[in-house]
Amino acid sequence: MKSQRQAVLLLVLLLTLTLGVYAKDKPKIEKTRFDDQPQNLFYFEDSDVVLVTDPSQRTAYRSEDAGVTWNKLDGVGEEQVLEVLKHPYDNKVAVVIGTDKKHWTTRDQGKSWKKWKCDKQPTLMRPAISFHATDPDRMLFFTAECHGLTDCEESVWYTTDGFSSDPELLRKGAVSCLWAKSTDLFTTGNDKLDDNRVLCIVEGSFSPFSANYRLLTSDNFFKDEEQPTMNDGNTPTGFMRLAAVKGYIVAAAKSEGTTELAMYVTTDGEKWHRAEFGEHKLEEDAYTLLESTNYSMQVDVLVTKPVEPMGVLWSSNSNGTFFTKNVEHTNRSPRGFVDFEKVQNIQGIVVANTVRNWEDVERSFLTSKEVVTKISFDDGRTWQSPQVDDEDLHLHSVTDQRNVGRIFSTPAPGIIMGIGNTGKYLLPRDEGDLYVSDDAGLTWYKTRNKPHLYEIADQGAIIVAIREGETDELIYSLNHGRDWEEVDIDDDIWPISLTTVPDSTSRKFILTAAKGTGNDKKFFIYSFDFNKLDVPKCKDKDFEDWWARVDKDGEPTCIMGHTQKFRRRKRDAECFVHDDKFNEAKPKTSDCKCTDDDFECDYENGFTLHDGECKLTGQTKKPEDLCEDGQKTYKGSSGYRLIPGNTCVRENGKSKDEPVERKCKELERPAPSGKITAEITKFKGDKFMEYYYLERGESSRGEHEAVIMRTDRREAYLTHDHGKKWAPIVEKDEVVAIYPHQYIHDYVYIITPSSTVYYSKDFGKDIHAFEAPTKPNQERLQILVFHPTEPDWLLWTGDRESGGSQTTAHVSTHGGDKWDPLLRSVRKCQFVYREDRPGSEKLVYCEQYDNEDPNAPILLQSSDDWFDHKKTLKRDVINFATMAEYIVVAVRDSEQQSLQVDTSIDGQVFADAKFPADFKVPHQQAYTVLDSSTHAVFLHVTVNNREDQEYGSILKSNSNGTSYVHAVNYVNRNKLGYVDFEKMQGLEGVAVINRVANVDKVEGGAQKKLKTYITHNDGADWGLIPRPEKGFDGKKFDCNGDIKSCSLHLHGYTERRDPRDTFSSPSAVGLMMATGNVGDSLGYKKDADTFITKDGGLTWQAAAPGNWMWEYGDQGSVIVIVKEDMPTDSILYSLDEGDNWTRFAFTEKEMLVEDITTVPSDTSLNFLLWGKIDGDLHTVNLDFSGLEERSRKCFLDEQQPLSKKSDYGLWSPRHPSSDSNCLFGHEAQYHRKKPDRECRNGGRQEVQHLHNIKQNCTCTRADFECDYNYIRKADGHCELFKGLSPPDPKDVCKKKGVKEYYDVTGYRKIPISTCQRGKELDKLESTIKPCPGYEEDFQKRHGPSGIGLFFAIVLPIAAAAGVGYWVWKNWDGKFGRIRLGDGMGPISGPSASGAFDREAPWIKYPVMALSGVVAVLAALPMVVGTVYSAIASRVGRRSGGGGAYTSRSSFARGRHDYAAVPDDEGELLGEDSEEEI
Repeated sequence: MKSQRQAVLLLVLLLTLTLGVYAKDKPKIEKTRFDDQPQNLFYFEDSDVVLVTDPSQRTAYRSEDAGVTWNKLDGVGEEQVLEVLKHPYDNKVAVVIGTDKKHWTTRDQGKSWKKWKCDKQPTLMRPAISFHATDPDRMLFFTAECHGLTDCEESVWYTTDGFSSDPELLRKGAVSCLWAKSTDLFTTGNDKLDDNRVLCIVEGSFSPFSANYRLLTSDNFFKDEEQPTMNDGNTPTGFMRLAAVKGYIVAAAKSEGTTELAMYVTTDGEKWHRAEFGEHKLEEDAYTLLESTNYSMQVDVLVTKPVEPMGVLWSSNSNGTFFTKNVEHTNRSPRGFVDFEKVQNIQGIVVANTVRNWEDVERSFLTSKEVVTKISFDDGRTWQSPQVDDEDLHLHSVTDQRNVGRIFSTPAPGIIMGIGNTGKYLLPRDEGDLYVSDDAGLTWYKTRNKPHLYEIADQGAIIVAIREGETDELIYSLNHGRDWEEVDIDDDIWPISLTTVPDSTSRKFILTAAKGTGNDKKFFIYSFDFNKLDVPKCKDKDFEDWWARVDKDGEPTCIMGHTQKFRRRKRDAECFVHDDKFNEAKPKTSDCKCTDDDFECDYENGFTLHDGECKLTGQTKKPEDLCEDGQKTYKGSSGYRLIPGNTCVRENGKSKDEPVERKCKELERPAPSGKITAEITKFKGDKFMEYYYLERGESSRGEHEAVIMRTDRREAYLTHDHGKKWAPIVEKDEVVAIYPHQYIHDYVYIITPSSTVYYSKDFGKDIHAFEAPTKPNQERLQILVFHPTEPDWLLWTGDRESGGSQTTAHVSTHGGDKWDPLLRSVRKCQFVYREDRPGSEKLVYCEQYDNEDPNAPILLQSSDDWFDHKKTLKRDVINFATMAEYIVVAVRDSEQQSLQVDTSIDGQVFADAKFPADFKVPHQQAYTVLDSSTHAVFLHVTVNNREDQEYGSILKSNSNGTSYVHAVNYVNRNKLGYVDFEKMQGLEGVAVINRVANVDKVEGGAQKKLKTYITHNDGADWGLIPRPEKGFDGKKFDCNGDIKSCSLHLHGYTERRDPRDTFSSPSAVGLMMATGNVGDSLGYKKDADTFITKDGGLTWQAAAPGNWMWEYGDQGSVIVIVKEDMPTDSILYSLDEGDNWTRFAFTEKEMLVEDITTVPSDTSLNFLLWGKIDGDLHTVNLDFSGLEERSRKCFLDEQQPLSKKSDYGLWSPRHPSSDSNCLFGHEAQYHRKKPDRECRNGGRQEVQHLHNIKQNCTCTRADFECDYNYIRKADGHCELFKGLSPPDPKDVCKKKGVKEYYDVTGYRKIPISTCQRGKELDKLESTIKPCPGYEEDFQKRHGPSGIGLFFAIVLPIAAAAGVGYWVWKNWDGKFGRIRLGDGMGPISGPSASGAFDREAPWIKYPVMALSGVVAVLAALPMVVGTVYSAIASRVGRRSGGGGAYTSRSSFARGRHDYAAVPDDEGELLGEDSEEEI
């Protein structure tokens, strides 16, 4: 009996022990099913409260017990959750963004929610809320009203009461905004400013395009606003990104014509500095702001092509402006993620991955990266490989992230985990194992085979992991991964994410997982609670003091002047920390003696780091009351300062910032030499074949002014100092052509006779090479074509393939590293991308011979998949051109007796053009596409094509480019297709034409007699140019009679050596120079004199007798002229806009100057002369930067532009017959440097010439032109052409949202006019009518004073300063964008008047009128199929028979309306080419 009792007791004891073991080893597990994969799971910090979203149900759930139970958010609308955003610094606050303009806010971790509304839809392009770091009631709300995928109107709203009241609009035109106090570490130093200051990127004052985006700050929600001035005194534009990082705010800007970004940084919201990265440059989508410290920013910069991306890791000084290189060849992903992570909670320990075979990868993108892992324990100064038993360990990082949260570390002191392998380099993830380090990465050990998801909790007391892939168990360890216990989940699941509270203090975990596959896949959230394990709470004996960083001897090391020590649980202690208050481990610090590492360069006094030392490279601040009265030295900066926040002890340590004795002369700025210098360089050869400026964009660093050129000996030369020193490039190969990138000025391509192509992406500093798919073609067709937005997308038209007989086209999307064939037997191919042309990113047009037969007609083919599939758009094509939204194609008609024009907007469907009924040309033989602006194509149609008798009419189209009206006739043209028509750059509404005054006699064989006309209001009025009051000798010109018989006439495009040598410059507002004569008509060019105007063409004055070539420098503050076609040893220059001229002799021997050039923006003080001395090729650099009169930078105060201290005045253009300054419905004001002020303007970004649109004016007759099918009568009114019908006004009702229309009145508003009220001829109140179906709505909205919407929808008109919007919206930075239209008042001379469309003065790369023209010509019937283009763009070719392409103001100025096309004039005219390409 006794033995039975003992047996029972033993059984009970064993059972109890068994149950006890079970309880200890088994956490509590709960699971919850969701309809879709749960997303955006997050904890409210220091709590067990979790939120998660079911995206398919648009429903958010809340758990109060770390995922055990879940409930829908109380008070939030059913199926209305778009996203849930948590406040980053307040653990009580979150916002639910709803789908139906209803949103909710919580202040109690989601227990309750308060609804608020906004009439606008939230944006989907970024988080819809920007939080204030210290005031949870202050938020910014981002909205976007979208019509289609890309047409979105964004706006920003704000609240200061947590949306208790309705949000208020922050500012119109805001693109991106944030609070200055967006992070807890940033401060302005003023509590009030910290509360209220907001920074925004906003649209430009007169343009909505990104190139003019501005950075603004406001302290009262934009009742007042300020544009920050950078440390260099500039107020740049083109801002793209705005971000807050630790104690820094970063803004990135990019200008047109470059891929380089300028990064500006502030630590107080007041002082901004441009970040310096040495020789490296930042590019759009090619840099990553990494996790930073309180005292430094980390940025990884892409330095390779994006296909196999690698970067360079940089760290900044304390104010974020000067960066030093930490690691090269960092591993990046194509999306910009970088393998980089700082170990959490410990200063100075960083893990990064680099590419060891980087040279092979750079040579070929097909090479696989060999990634290796490096770790640093001293903030990136030195790096080493992680070690496992003396083997290198390599770990998968950010670019291969599988779990949520950080990759390696948590706040648990010293415990780091990762997936990887030992060996030479990182293997694929599925070949990796799980590794652990419990000494912050110093040593590692493998803890489990195969990759796992993992998490660390209870300050490191417990580690949980689950194998990637299908599994049914979870594992955990209580001794840093040395031993593991298994937990059966009872399900076969696929883990998705494993997480716990962010501070790693809890013992609860949440696992998101899937079960099943395909349609049977189900999603679950598992909760694991390890509190149920019978593990005691740790006691004092279970803790140890652990030094975060130690040297090889185990001694603690210092970062930022102190060591770090943690109190943490011992590895083998069998206990839990059990801190239920969510208190993470905090380090204890001990200050160290100061060392070299505790100091940085004193950048505020002009010192920067060079070769490991701080050297004076800038201007030192002048100390007060020192260096006066002959004093030669003073106590000043040593060049170093203690890093802010550093706690090192100076006693017995270093004091590198102690003041030192410095020389007072260091405080003096170098005095200007007062001289103009000339540098002469001799070259071998007989001719300069081509030369191009590679001009820096406004956001590009440096002062270099690069020029690249080629001689007739097929030798290429490059200069980076505007021609002072030249160096040969690509010496081992012949150079047959140079192609600067049409859209990115940093890039240039050098073509050789072989398939080897050399290129540079940094203005020629570094030359690389790729192999083209074939040799370049020898048909004088354009070889390379560039994509407008993808710098590495290239089209190559090459030589015949082996055995073939026609040129072939290829495409590369890898910058030339890899090529794919497009088509054979092509004449040209071109990208047809436009931002507002959906699906056009890969759209390409090619002209291809039918059946690949070179004698067959040409087909126009299109494809949007690199010609895997193609579509024939047109047959028997002569040529095509693209400009703005239009694609214009010239084709032969069915009988091949004439040409016809077809137009497309979407790139898919073409419509036939219909010319006006009163315009009859029996056989249309030539078109010159002049311009296209909003809803209009402007076309010069040749009326007389006989040699030396050419002239024609300019027609203007309707909005879809198909129906044309007569604009102006008898406009002069030459045999090459150039038209005497030029738009003044930088100023709206001024244009010059030459018209044939004796048409009847010319038709009979007489020589053309030309007269010059000018318009000051975009063609509404035209008139002859009044003669200058005085001639060159101070006397009046010997010319009698009224203006009809005595006026100024100017030589135009048709007579220039280089048609791109324009009258004006966009940066020299109001200035024009030209050669011509005073008389009754235009005389011979050889007899011409040179004239200048400085008021936009109102009045002219004699500049110099004879023919001179000119260039504008420093935005017109320096004008240089040189004799044309006559040997000379000197130039003339003017510093006061042509009132006075000074001679400067640049050589002892006379030079026959062929051209004078400067940078395309005309902002430099350097010029280049091109020509011959003693028959040898020479260039001469003329440098005016030493002039004392241009040593000081001009002062401009935008807020008080008329102040006496300002070096600028305000100037408004006007019409000569007008009493007001109203043009196009508004009065514009421009900054003009006062001619007597001795200062320099500087770069383009330093002076924005358009100051303001002062006012809008009331409408007058001059604001309107005749509508389609209407003609202008002698008294100025518009009358319907006999036998024709007006256009159907109800066509406008087909447009979305249009509910009413106006009857046709015969008038339409000139698109650029912003006039308001007054004489609105296009809409009379009695003619407004409802669209079908909107009659009732019409009656409700309209009374006697109703205002229609017809014009506002059919032809959008900007309000206030909207003229800028109109021009920028429809100007692509391309050539040939001059509009001819209908105007007011009769012209003296034959027939009708016209209205020239203009470009706004703030355009950086204005057009060059006809220098960008494409002439489409077919000589009928003898020369069937002979086609040529009359102009090439900045990347165009010139045959050996022509002069070199140069860079007058227009040279390389910007993008072209058309793909660069070859100049085939030699072939057409029967000339012999001197060079075969």
